[in-house]
Amino acid sequence: VSDFDWSSIDTSHLPSSYKTNSWQEKELLQLADHFFQQYTHLCPDRKPLFIHPLNECGVQKFVSTTLRPTLLPYPDMYYWSGCASFVCDYLIMEPLKCPITPPSSLYSPTTILKYQRGNCFDFTVLLCSLLIGAGYDAYCVHGYATLEMCSLDQTQELCPLLRKPPEVPEEEDPNKYRIKYPLEPQSKFELQQKAKKEQETESEQEEERQEEVVMEVGKPKRDPLHGLRVHAWVLVLSGKRKVPETFFINPFTGNPHSTTDDCFLGIESIWNHRNYWVNMQDCRKGCKDLSFDLSDSFCWEIMFSESNEPSQLPTESPEKDTDDMVSDPSDALEQWGPCMEQSICLTSLLPTAEYENPFSRGKKVILYDKSKLEKWAAYANEDGLVERLTVYADSDRTEELEVKEWFKHREDLLYMREVNKQTQLITDHFRPGHPLLLKAHSYMSLEPETGHTVEFYHTARVDGLWKRFENATEMTEYFLGREDFLHTRHIEFGERDKEMEKAGIAADANPRPIVQIKEYFHRNPEKPADEDVEERIFMVIDDVIQLTYHLELHDTIASTVVFCRVIGREKREDEIFLSRENTVKYQPWSSEKHKNMLYLYDLLWELREEQKELKHQVRDSEAEV
Repeated sequence: VSDFDWSSIDTSHLPSSYKTNSWQEKELLQLADHFFQQYTHLCPDRKPLFIHPLNECGVQKFVSTTLRPTLLPYPDMYYWSGCASFVCDYLIMEPLKCPITPPSSLYSPTTILKYQRGNCFDFTVLLCSLLIGAGYDAYCVHGYATLEMCSLDQTQELCPLLRKPPEVPEEEDPNKYRIKYPLEPQSKFELQQKAKKEQETESEQEEERQEEVVMEVGKPKRDPLHGLRVHAWVLVLSGKRKVPETFFINPFTGNPHSTTDDCFLGIESIWNHRNYWVNMQDCRKGCKDLSFDLSDSFCWEIMFSESNEPSQLPTESPEKDTDDMVSDPSDALEQWGPCMEQSICLTSLLPTAEYENPFSRGKKVILYDKSKLEKWAAYANEDGLVERLTVYADSDRTEELEVKEWFKHREDLLYMREVNKQTQLITDHFRPGHPLLLKAHSYMSLEPETGHTVEFYHTARVDGLWKRFENATEMTEYFLGREDFLHTRHIEFGERDKEMEKAGIAADANPRPIVQIKEYFHRNPEKPADEDVEERIFMVIDDVIQLTYHLELHDTIASTVVFCRVIGREKREDEIFLSRENTVKYQPWSSEKHKNMLYLYDLLWELREEQKELKHQVRDSEAEV
């Protein structure tokens, strides 16, 4: 129920054209009244037309003169989706005083913008003014809709953010001559038994559904005013602005709807800034079978006859749409031009600050089926939060399952956060440009070594790292597009020195010992398989290095080389001791150079140097996490 008193609004600042009618407007109202009387005489069983209500100054105005085509200087307002979302966010919805009759007054878009509230007719006139100004072939519609649409009740609908995109069917192979392989043989008896089980489970599920229907309390009851509730919305015809198909826009939600949607139950009349049409078609099946060819006099009764209707015009280019909208010589209201003068510019009523902060109450809350959507203006929250979607397990919205948050204008480029309330897993998503090139970060706690999964924009990194996982005992890194064909690196850590931990020494001064480093490589086609390493293991504490090579197509056992520490010999960093005792190799397909000890010595020297470098890289990765 609206707590706003419209009788107390200030109309002193409005131009004189709002408070009086010129002689042209008086003649126009006489024609409209004559049309209304003819309609009432010919169609006595139909409801009265919404044709010349009172404005905010108590003066009768023809509905077409209330529209003010305006193109606002914001990029989003050039498209219907931007206009629709702005209107539904900027205005506060007020229900009609009587749900089965249209309002007795229709305020101008300037007043509606100033006070940021209105009923469905006010929403529709403002949205239609913006759409016509942007070049769309848009019309205001006076008709009938369901209770949920008239009362802005979306609690039975699925949130648009949760709707899955339609699956694209896979194209069948047009080659009818391709080889058809025989299907795997199946037992007919097993298929029969499976079909019986499915029938039994289906019958059980059907019984459960019937019980749920009987026990369901929150199911909406039959509306006693179904088909009588008055509603107003916007009709956008195809053609202009390359609109491929005619559709409706619900001004309360800003959502597009098909003209066959069951929520729309009938149409009485439509109008734009040029003319007025009365629907003469049967609406017993809603709007499904309606024709929107406004040039068809059997379907639509026009108020002012026009020689060239907008709906008859061929598809126009976007450059000509806005100009034709104003200067079309066939404009039926051109002779009533003075009726459109001395209007307050809508652009002057909407400065940039108000456009960027459309929510008059600070935020907007929308309730859907088992979900809740909250919206804020940019910069309203210190952390940049602009939208939050909460998904619940029940219709009463008591048990939270998942929370999604969207952000804008953050220095760290965070734009979305997902929180799983059941597992407490948090995932942050970042836009390109982060100093650490972050793409996503999944965690349960921001404390180190508690389980972190980080994704990177790998094309911007020198090392090609795209994902890293770390917990207290291990770290795994995944790479893409590296010249050395490395794709995975796995590190195992040992426990820290407990005495140093008890002494309160920081983790940086007491790092976790590296137990083992494993690296996995893709196949390099330029090298022979027995020289192309597939797996490389550095057992740091045991001082063992193991290499496993790739297989050729005809091979079954991979070649391996293992370098072990000599028992009883002290380990030195600047010394390499190699003998046949500490070298184990199995290379059945290798060439003679693999049997050469000098080759193995050079290989071991390279591996020792790479092991040192790997240790530094692991410490850098720990610090980065």
